[in-house]
Amino acid sequence: MPWFTRQKSGEKKPEKEERKVRTEGLWFKCDSCRQIIWKKTLEENMNVCPKCGRHFRIDATTRLRLLFDGEWETHDADLVSTDPLGFVDSKPYTTRLEEMRAATSLKDAVISATGRLAGRPVNICVLELKFIGGSMGAVVGEKITRAVERSISNHMPLIIVSASGGARMQEGMVSLVQMAKISAALMYLDESGVPYISVLTDPTTGGVTASFAMLGDLNIAEPGALIGFAGPRVIEQTIRQKLPEGFQTAEFLLKNGMLDAVVKRSEMKNYIAKALDFFCYKG
Repeated sequence: MPWFTRQKSGEKKPEKEERKVRTEGLWFKCDSCRQIIWKKTLEENMNVCPKCGRHFRIDATTRLRLLFDGEWETHDADLVSTDPLGFVDSKPYTTRLEEMRAATSLKDAVISATGRLAGRPVNICVLELKFIGGSMGAVVGEKITRAVERSISNHMPLIIVSASGGARMQEGMVSLVQMAKISAALMYLDESGVPYISVLTDPTTGGVTASFAMLGDLNIAEPGALIGFAGPRVIEQTIRQKLPEGFQTAEFLLKNGMLDAVVKRSEMKNYIAKALDFFCYKG
């Protein structure tokens, strides 16, 4: 035994330290195929399961990064919701807003931005599901309406990516009015001849589906996206009938003529670019 490893008399032998390898958060289990996926592999595949093709939800900033060629300019980022009803459920609405702003670094549930998609200048609005379920309140309605008006003024195509639970109940009628407000603005966009492409992702429901999400010149969705107005349980209780298999999925809506296409996330940017060519828009 070498002298430099020899234990001195009276000296306690050091205990072996347990080697710990941190694996928490590095692996992800697919809800569809139960495949264990390395998180980095999932991110490199645009958060789509490499085995079964399940499209996982992504945040608004990631969505913009996938669609724009590079940097983009945001608009109306400082608009904030008020509390018109003094609403309180499990907590005051003002407290909920503060918590959401801290958690997402956003003032509300939509990012409005201008940049280039495949070399073309476009306006893109993306809803953030993590901000009170991507719900549509006064700020979401105002920012999207301003984006529509900006598209009319600049003759620039508009793309809206929806991910929402619908109108924001904490703002009551103020949120419901946004449905008509945005729809009216989109009518002027249509009259101006500027294309509007609506992208529906998982989930797109409630007042968002009942208004701007289904009013595009082209309505396209990601595979497996939940799309509808009321939930399936509410519908079954209302009509007292069992709903068909796959009801309210993007594929079901495509089959029944409610969508124009279901497009994989990896192909979405090129698909939109080709659609803009079809609309004879060259930028």
